Amino acid sequence: DNPKPVVIALEEFIVHGLKYAFPPDRGTLTRGMLTSSAASPLAEISPHPDNMPPVWPHPKGRHEGYAFSPLYRSAPEAAMVDPYLYELLTLVDTIRDERSRERNLAVAQLRPRLKRALEDTPTE
Repeated sequence: DNPKPVVIALEEFIVHGLKYAFPPDRGTLTRGMLTSSAASPLAEISPHPDNMPPVWPHPKGRHEGYAFSPLYRSAPEAAMVDPYLYELLTLVDTIRDERSRERNLAVAQLRPRLKRALEDTPTE
């Protein structure tokens, strides 16, 4: 009656399939919101190696970088309202990106968050 996500399957898809199902479009220099490893929480662990960080193009963005398409077009708006969602989306974007070191860091940060989300999901 109350379906729950299969977190192991979701994690498997995010880690191994997301970058193929939802590859990011990279564009030119633009203003927007930091994403991928240039944003929190990974920016605190391992500074982004490029001079030009990936950003979701957005008119209210405060950072300059190369355009990196969000997972969904309304993601930047939702992320502005919910900082925890913003962290999750930037971790997912790091996995969608092509740098293996940062991807491994993102997976390590995402796993406990997924587990916690399952524990917080009401059963009724």
